[in-house]
Amino acid sequence: MAERPVFIPSVNSPGFVKVVSFDIPFATGFAPVQKQKNVHSLHAAAARAGYTPLLEISSKSEERAGRHLSAFHLKVDTASGSIPLENAFQGSKVFEYGGPYLDLYLTDPRSAKRDPRLRESGRLVAFEIDGSEFPLQPSTVFYDWLYLNAIYPHREWLRERIDGHMRYAGFTDIEFNPKKSINCQAKSCALFVSLMRAGLMDRAMTSAEEFTTLMSEQIRSKRSQPEQADQLHF
Repeated sequence: MAERPVFIPSVNSPGFVKVVSFDIPFATGFAPVQKQKNVHSLHAAAARAGYTPLLEISSKSEERAGRHLSAFHLKVDTASGSIPLENAFQGSKVFEYGGPYLDLYLTDPRSAKRDPRLRESGRLVAFEIDGSEFPLQPSTVFYDWLYLNAIYPHREWLRERIDGHMRYAGFTDIEFNPKKSINCQAKSCALFVSLMRAGLMDRAMTSAEEFTTLMSEQIRSKRSQPEQADQLHF
């Protein structure tokens, strides 16, 4: 068994996303068929709790939209050009004793993620990209910023595909393990839907500072309402 989350767009939850977690039988192995078994198990568990349909956001998704929304498929426009989201995330890390390592913008995503400097430069203290600095709190604000910037130019197309005729109740990423990571492409996708529904997307993308302020203020506001802040487990 393993616990895996479903991310539900929710303007009334902290960070505009409600997290509902399910314990599911988990098939081990790296074969795509094993991954898809786990996706089916998670979606079935969520459906029994009333959350359906769901869209898997990963390269393992059976839906074209889910594969195209995978972070490894997305690129971010920067002063260095259009680069993979993973490179932008890793290369923008600022540590106690080094960074940002801008040369990681120009390598391949897997090499960027495995660069030894990311483990040898001390404590992570911030993120910095194109002259804008992001704090470590809210905890996923920088990754969310990158993800939203990557899909923002396609926002109307996406509104129709994932929140229009096929209005998904939530989003999953079967590779995401909440015990090992905090950033998740499915969570960022749910945030996109919430911001679009609330009419806040254009404001959020005005600047890095505006996005950080918006997220920080919304989280503080909603955490003052405990009944809306709890994560659910099934």
